Amino acid sequence: MGKFAFLIHPLSLEDVARYEPGAKGKGRAIIEKILSWMPCWTTAHITGVRSQATGKEIEGWFITVPLMPEHFVTLPREEVYGRILRACEMAAELGAEIVGLGAFTGVVGDGGVTIAERSPIPVTTGNSLTVVAAVQSLLRGAREMEIDPAETTCTVVGATGSIGSAAVRMLGDSVGRMVLVARNQTRLRKFAQEIAGEISAPVSFTTDVSEGVRQAQLIVTATSSTLEIIHPEDLQPGAVVCEVSLPHDVSRRVAELRPDVLVTEGGNMRVPGEPRFMRVREQGEEFDLGLPPATALACMSETMALALEGRNENYSLGRGIRLQQLYEIEEMAARHGFELADLRAFDVAISPEQIARTRDAARVARLGRAVGGNP
Repeated sequence: MGKFAFLIHPLSLEDVARYEPGAKGKGRAIIEKILSWMPCWTTAHITGVRSQATGKEIEGWFITVPLMPEHFVTLPREEVYGRILRACEMAAELGAEIVGLGAFTGVVGDGGVTIAERSPIPVTTGNSLTVVAAVQSLLRGAREMEIDPAETTCTVVGATGSIGSAAVRMLGDSVGRMVLVARNQTRLRKFAQEIAGEISAPVSFTTDVSEGVRQAQLIVTATSSTLEIIHPEDLQPGAVVCEVSLPHDVSRRVAELRPDVLVTEGGNMRVPGEPRFMRVREQGEEFDLGLPPATALACMSETMALALEGRNENYSLGRGIRLQQLYEIEEMAARHGFELADLRAFDVAISPEQIARTRDAARVARLGRAVGGNP
């Protein structure tokens, strides 16, 4: 039986209590102190993941790295690497043959390259399948909102990162125009010049998130920001936003103030077989991923798909994901039975009725904009 592990870490105080029930009810100061000395621990055992193509079954573990998002930025790099590598060693001790780097464990430093060099077993960030799921989710959202991508401007926020740059490549021949947004202007300009020769869509770029978002009907956001950077007033009527980032890039005010805008979480997939995520310390209790049953993040799903395939090798690492690799993992995941999960936004499922209401509101908002003579 193939074995895998996946590294997770809390994104919020609520996550700390979800991962470690003993932290429930404690204040931030106490939790911060606990996290400073707490070692990595095996949080959940995963069974029942089974390939639809081969019938092969695998098992795995979630291993928690006790760091909050801000710690990956503020703590010394080697200290962060040390915690992640200890979790990789634990994975190897459990018998895992490949380990996935979740959330900021796959972002810190050079996008998993250094971790892979030092890890006792192969490593992936899961970014390739994350990109595939994000693109599928964005295009599904476009269909729901009656948007023709070929006639539409698409903005990618975080365009020079591993996920963002790959999303640009995968979408570049399907949209009418591409706007790239990132913080580092030198790197952004270099990437814009490079990608202009690879994709058919005309390319422009800006370091101003609001400016980039206001130009587009289709938006992909994939940053490592710990703050909300996309706000209600920046979005066009009827826009579709595919959010890959955790913590969320899109302000929750969008859900309250923009009934005409469709926000989707781009990285959730249904897992084949009868997957069970069970707590290790609290035996008999299920581990709450914050997702529907039999659903996992695409980065987790990539790790599982590689394990089912027997591809125990370093996979999605660094800042540059090749287009061929995206198509390869897309085909591999589909063959084993992974598929895009139902639409969700702000950690809540989106019903067909809600989508219909959003589509109707978008028609009204677009008409109002056209009558008002706005560009």
